[in-house]
Amino acid sequence: MNFNSHSDMIVAHAVAVVNALTPGERRGRPYQIPADRRTAVAEAVPLRREITDAEAAELAGYALDLRAVFEAVAKGDLDHAAGTLNRLLTDTRARPHLSRHDGEPWHVHFHGADGTFGADYAASCATGLAIVLGSDLHDRLGVCTADRCDRVYVDVSRNGTRRFCSTACQNRVKTAAFRART
Repeated sequence: MNFNSHSDMIVAHAVAVVNALTPGERRGRPYQIPADRRTAVAEAVPLRREITDAEAAELAGYALDLRAVFEAVAKGDLDHAAGTLNRLLTDTRARPHLSRHDGEPWHVHFHGADGTFGADYAASCATGLAIVLGSDLHDRLGVCTADRCDRVYVDVSRNGTRRFCSTACQNRVKTAAFRART
């Protein structure tokens, strides 16, 4: 999948934010949001500056809505996914504009210059997901199908058959199937 490099990167960031800032299960074990959300965000996505606890908490709130988009797509409920994204785009005041900074060429940013960190980051993630949802590749958004894992992913494989968030989950499922057969 390749919409454009910036959109692809934003969708990958949406996956990382959702997986870092929403509770559930990960690779067969319960997953709780780390108490230090700032570190969780910094480990999940590259940032140009350190963020505050309040900014990380705000982004964690948006991460729950972003997760709902992946879950709706995985269930085939594109109407719910689109409704959630439209609400997020409105709530975060997403508004695309061209930007050039840090020696990079002109590229689209999906937020204004006057928003909060969490809303601006969520606006970018929501816009990236809207680009995917509005294309023929919407089925590339998914939730891991391994037992006891609910981490999200975007399938960038050539054939579009990914079902797991990671190789670890894929191997876990294959090992369990092998053991069941023998």
